[in-house]
Amino acid sequence: MLYIVATPIGNLADITFRAIDTLKDVDIVLAEDTRVSKKLFTHHNIDTKLISWHQHSNEKDFSKLVKYFEEGKDVALITDAGSPGVSDPGGKLIELVLTNFPDTKIVPIPGASALTALISVAGIPIDRFLFLGFLPHKKGRQTLMTEIKESKRPVVFFESVHRILKALDQLSDCDKQLIVGRELTKKFETIYRGTAKEILETLNSDKSQQKGEFVIIVNK
Repeated sequence: MLYIVATPIGNLADITFRAIDTLKDVDIVLAEDTRVSKKLFTHHNIDTKLISWHQHSNEKDFSKLVKYFEEGKDVALITDAGSPGVSDPGGKLIELVLTNFPDTKIVPIPGASALTALISVAGIPIDRFLFLGFLPHKKGRQTLMTEIKESKRPVVFFESVHRILKALDQLSDCDKQLIVGRELTKKFETIYRGTAKEILETLNSDKSQQKGEFVIIVNK
């Protein structure tokens, strides 16, 4: 059995009892970065074996895991933060398991999500929205920015500390209202509301506010 387990996006307490029990009971846990996951495991007294599975893992790496699936072992997949398969390499593993071991039962263990965390406090009608994950660094980025500005639905995307200013600058000629979440669930969690130009001015006035991971909602 393969369990797809959501882990905290920052605050280590944001994990379900079911997720903890699953991580303790499985035979192995595949982690995006075992060093990051070790902190979570130590906090919750989990001692299950950790094996690395990340964005650069390939079919050769998967061959090392075959024995676990052949022997019917219980395997869990986690990412550094949030739900595997959402803007991370989890989908590749699931694809390989479905192709090579189609009888394997795949079970989602839901939990924390930066996407739904920000949506829950957005304060706007958002029963339908477009989710773009992380925008490309260069190729296709400008096309997506135009799509965001012209969208008839709210648009949600992730942005890193390295490109948040660029993203806001690219949206600064648009009068749409934004809700931006920084470091959600963490010590310096901050939520900004306003136009891209207004939020950009706020971040530029205090460089410490440019640090962290960001989730952006662009209202329709």
